Amino acid sequence: MSVTQRWKLANGNSPTLPMRFGFNQPYEVIVCGAGHAGCEAALAAARRGADTLILTGNIDTVAAMSCNPAIGGLAKGNIVREIDALGGAMAMNTDYTAIQFRLLNASKGLAVQGPRAQCDKKAYQLRMKHILERQQHLTLFQAIVTELIYKNGVVIGVKTNLDLEFYAKAVIITTGTFLRGLMHIGTNKNEGGRLGDFTAKTLSGSLQNAGIKLERLKTGTPPRILGSTIDFTDIQEQPGDESPTLFAFHDTRSDESEECSTWNKHKSNSSDVPRGTSEGKEHLLGWLPGSNQMSCWISHTTGKTAEIVRRNLHRSALYGGSITGTGPRYCPSIEDKIVKFVDKEQHRIFLEPEGRNTNEWYINGLSTSLPFDVQVDLVHSVKGLEHSQLLRPAYAVEYDFAPPQQLFPSLESRIVENLFMAGQINGTSGYEEAAGQGIIAGINAVAKIRYEEPLILGRHIAYIGVLIDDLVTKGTHEPYRMFTSRAEHRLLLNHGSSEFRLYSVAKQYHLIDNERLGNMSSKICLFNEWVEKFETQKTRGGTFAEAQRRGEGDCPPGFDQLPIALKEEILYKVCYKGYIDREAVAIGKMDDLEKVVLPTELDYLKVPGLRKESAIKLRELRPINLAQASRISGVNPTDVTILMLAVKKSTHKS
Repeated sequence: MSVTQRWKLANGNSPTLPMRFGFNQPYEVIVCGAGHAGCEAALAAARRGADTLILTGNIDTVAAMSCNPAIGGLAKGNIVREIDALGGAMAMNTDYTAIQFRLLNASKGLAVQGPRAQCDKKAYQLRMKHILERQQHLTLFQAIVTELIYKNGVVIGVKTNLDLEFYAKAVIITTGTFLRGLMHIGTNKNEGGRLGDFTAKTLSGSLQNAGIKLERLKTGTPPRILGSTIDFTDIQEQPGDESPTLFAFHDTRSDESEECSTWNKHKSNSSDVPRGTSEGKEHLLGWLPGSNQMSCWISHTTGKTAEIVRRNLHRSALYGGSITGTGPRYCPSIEDKIVKFVDKEQHRIFLEPEGRNTNEWYINGLSTSLPFDVQVDLVHSVKGLEHSQLLRPAYAVEYDFAPPQQLFPSLESRIVENLFMAGQINGTSGYEEAAGQGIIAGINAVAKIRYEEPLILGRHIAYIGVLIDDLVTKGTHEPYRMFTSRAEHRLLLNHGSSEFRLYSVAKQYHLIDNERLGNMSSKICLFNEWVEKFETQKTRGGTFAEAQRRGEGDCPPGFDQLPIALKEEILYKVCYKGYIDREAVAIGKMDDLEKVVLPTELDYLKVPGLRKESAIKLRELRPINLAQASRISGVNPTDVTILMLAVKKSTHKS
């Protein structure tokens, strides 16, 4: 078999279309930015069959982990599992490049547990880049987007720093921290969205020229140190879980699927097979999920740490007045911790390796914008780091974001048609929140150009739905981070149920292949069958379900033979039936409000009895239905009732 024949076997008989530019050769979708939002957006659009172009200013930093190389956590891990159920790449990429797995809140109920993984920073990045390169209908190209091209209020393309113009039916902006990014280390300032990288200086002006409002946010990252200079003698080891909780749903995938192929599982000794291939197929970087885990370590700050911070506060970019953007409340700098929590004698620090083939370590909990000379003293004041060597300085970065109330729930701009936004440009913080928005933006960009109904996930369907609804109805004045407490129906959103909740969506929008869809359907049927057995089959004192709810361990015959994850989901549904049924009633009431569509032409200022404050907010945000209107800050139940009567009156007249 020739090399050409093997290439066709791996990639299909139709080669990828050549890259093209100019008005007469448009793409269907262009994605600007290849961070975690951009990757999921581009992959989602391409998987749906749309001819997609993804542009990035630096092709070597695709899916870069600018901060901690970790994925997941409380609520965040649930988002990653939802992304996987929708066909996204983040979960599989994490599983095959992770160096440690931990299930957070393992001693608590399934509703508040969250998987987390420490990843090999470079392996994650390289594997994702390879996924983009292999994806049919997707073209990856290095160029900085400098300006959007508009026509009659519709975006139709982009201009780049290479004087090349690319055109498309829809454009997705996923610029992360690069919009007028400015990094601070004390009084030192450098332009860039990430240390050693570029800044997008002119794109902000292009967005503002179209009428899109921009504001400033701030985030930060700690120093990196040389692991061989850490003294592990008196600090606490934090190993990974012996039985790791993975992110992807491997039980509904074939072991031979493209996603599962790795060098470890498929090796070829044949000298005539092209390098990087086995029997004509390329295989992705990675290793057996959960194998050879590496430990993290727990240390803490000291009284000396606090003394150094207080003595140098005036030199901090944050407290010295150089930074105007609002920082993340839930991931504060060490300056914020010392100033705002004066009663705490010490603060916990996590020491985390950045990969298998590097000795670079991340100091989780020591973000700062203090000058470098102070950073050195600060690091040396931490237990176990007295003699550590710094490899990279900590810094804070300010950047532009577009307040997300300017978006429809589909993530399309209310101001510019066919323009979608996802990730930190919408005011969020975190790889997971970005990726969750990215996959929805990619799905909906294709839906828009195909005249399909957009995918809008309900708050009771997914954490991604909670995230987007919060953004477009409430907005944010600080980097938004997802928590379980933000989801009022979190009992229904445990991480293991993501495929059950999102199966119908994945099927409707053709997000995953037929083989996996079939496996998901079979899994759901098996789940329902066993829940029914628990509720109907008898044991001592009633049904098996009643026995479980009394705290007795009886199960129907054969239950022990099921996979552990499926057994957990079945028992969760059985044991918490009363609470879940109560949630269903609450959701039913909210569904009634969802069905009351608010006319786009409704003049809220002329609705009799509606408070002016509410009318102004409603006119600005234009909610699509009463349920969304009820979640807008400042809109109270009386306003909702008045709106319902107004809609009924207008419907009756028509």
